[in-house]
Amino acid sequence: MHQVVLRVGWTFKTESILVPAFLDTVLAAGWLRGCLPLANRLGQSIPPVFSAERLKAMRQKKWALAGFAALVGLPYLTLAGLWLGTGGRKSAGVAAGFLGLQFVFYVFYGLYQVSFGTVQGKLIRPTRRGQLLWGATFWGLFPTILFCQWLMPGWLDPPMPGYGYLFMFVGLSLVASGLLVCALVEPADQASPETEGPKPSVHETIATLRRDPNLRRLVALILLFYMGLITIPHYQAFAREQLGSKARDLVFMVITHTTAVSIYSLFIGPVADRWGNRLTLRILILGAAIAPAYALVLPSLAGGLSRHWFWLVFVPLALTPLVPTILINYSLEMCKAADHPRYVSTVNLAMMPPFLLSPLVGKLVDVVGFETVSLATCALMLLCGVLTFWLDEPRHRARRAAQLAPQVPPASE
Repeated sequence: MHQVVLRVGWTFKTESILVPAFLDTVLAAGWLRGCLPLANRLGQSIPPVFSAERLKAMRQKKWALAGFAALVGLPYLTLAGLWLGTGGRKSAGVAAGFLGLQFVFYVFYGLYQVSFGTVQGKLIRPTRRGQLLWGATFWGLFPTILFCQWLMPGWLDPPMPGYGYLFMFVGLSLVASGLLVCALVEPADQASPETEGPKPSVHETIATLRRDPNLRRLVALILLFYMGLITIPHYQAFAREQLGSKARDLVFMVITHTTAVSIYSLFIGPVADRWGNRLTLRILILGAAIAPAYALVLPSLAGGLSRHWFWLVFVPLALTPLVPTILINYSLEMCKAADHPRYVSTVNLAMMPPFLLSPLVGKLVDVVGFETVSLATCALMLLCGVLTFWLDEPRHRARRAAQLAPQVPPASE
């Protein structure tokens, strides 16, 4: 229920469509749009590294999860109040304030992700985590489409002051999802010694990377894959500027994206449970490479059909929101339960460096065109799909260990 409510609210701020569309409404520029992924990753990658040890020391992790889930909604409630209070005023200051609130949002969301990964690792065994993924995304689809069809068209056309109501819905949904976490039944852990601050956290992250070569390979894969994801905010701008898409088209794009994620989760979750997260990760990465390839051929459609068929790009692009979940689930299987916060925070941190180049890539889109950038993105994702063959499968390792373990005869009566 927590994941369903969070998903409904999250759809009203879809990162690939609505958030960049709002920023373009305030001030349209490729480099500014490119700052969105940068604020995203700077916020959610660095703070979790310093919180991992404190989270590990908590006896009940659900309180951290509930608190951070509720805090995630506050920046959007603030943004809604400011946007409605000023009547939807457009200026460079509003754009800067929006980026600042996005950064704060992702600071809380990064802490939420570590908390959620830790609670999931504690309460749900590895072969059932895929079921949580598909259950939440599938059952979240129906209320999401209902609310999108009911509320979103009136809020996006015209966009002012509709974005204020949109963001208020986001904030209230995320706060409500945090309240639901309080009902989780979680056995308390044994008390752990308090940590000494951020230095031990950073030192432990480096030490973990040194002693685990598979984690180093995973980090290298994450760095390359996320280089390809920093182009996502530019898809909707490409549709609007090159293909003539309108504001009402955003609703259909959002519904397509949300529906595709839910349908994929029906298959991706069971695949991950049965055959492991490594294979699942490979499928997601290679499937996502279809999106930039499709964007390359789309303008060649004759008779103005390219605008009407652009929504299909969000079918393969809908694979990308599932990648972080599979990465976290894979990292949870790589280590002991006590190391879950450290591995999850390390994976989150590895997602950040590519986004430092995001404003530059946004400027590059303005200079050389979205098609050229899409070609490079497609090649990069194909390379990442190949790199998954160099990762270990933790379940194979566990199976080999079980086979090599000495058989203990039953005690005689």
